[in-house]
Amino acid sequence: MPGIAPKRWLKAIAFALCAGALVSTVSASDPASRVAKPAISVDRSTQCIDSPDVMRRTHMDMLKHQRDRTVRAGVRGEKVHLNGCIECHAGPGAGAAAGSAVGSPQAFCDGCHRYAAVKLDCFGCHQAKPAASIGGGR
Repeated sequence: MPGIAPKRWLKAIAFALCAGALVSTVSASDPASRVAKPAISVDRSTQCIDSPDVMRRTHMDMLKHQRDRTVRAGVRGEKVHLNGCIECHAGPGAGAAAGSAVGSPQAFCDGCHRYAAVKLDCFGCHQAKPAASIGGGR
């Protein structure tokens, strides 16, 4: 009968979807299956330009906006700028990340971006260390 095969396929697909949903629910409730949050240190001696929650959600938009203003209009020294971020967030550490915002999962930028599975492309052009640690100046 020609109508039986499509019904079997629909049942098989429905079963597979339900089984997949069950497996994902079970694995999501297992704390051992979760990705560990990044272990990063932040210099709390200075105040960031906004709350951590706002910065998590909007820092990329702030930096892109300032990048466009700097590149297209030559505007520098604004409240939001990558060098200011690096000054605070290139924290202490050992190994590749020592004094850098990138280079290891413990580095501020790398740690969060790896955790969120987001590509970090700022440092293809920009230094990941504060100006003072690489010889001063911009």
